[in-house]
Amino acid sequence: MAKLMLHGDLDRPALLSVADLRDGEQHRAEAVFDCATYGPQHHVFEGVLLRDVVTSAGPAFDARRRKDRSRFLLAVSGGDGHHTVPARAELDADFGDSPVLLATRLDGQDLDASGAQLVVPSDRCGARYVSAVTHVWFGSLAAPAL
Repeated sequence: MAKLMLHGDLDRPALLSVADLRDGEQHRAEAVFDCATYGPQHHVFEGVLLRDVVTSAGPAFDARRRKDRSRFLLAVSGGDGHHTVPARAELDADFGDSPVLLATRLDGQDLDASGAQLVVPSDRCGARYVSAVTHVWFGSLAAPAL
């Protein structure tokens, strides 16, 4: 069974299976995106919001301070060799409010064996869709010393 590692600046890092993700509130997204390899893709994804997964792990920021929340980012890696780096603010309800999913089902099929898929429904290009997610890192970059 495929698992993903949730780690970084979190109080409760975790190793999560697709079944673990399915325990969270599930959302549905009908997505259409252009794939460089296969052309236009039409899929229905079901899964948990990435922001909910990160929130449940205790992100190391002051949730009351918007500027503190906006300096964090995520790095998502997949077994398909793809990686992407969305900003935490993109997912935050006070900023971008993007319903980015860690999908547990694709077109009605469970993803338990292959692993969760990162889904960015607002993207017209499929480049940030990451299959077989292996790592979700959460943190901030320090400013360079002058």
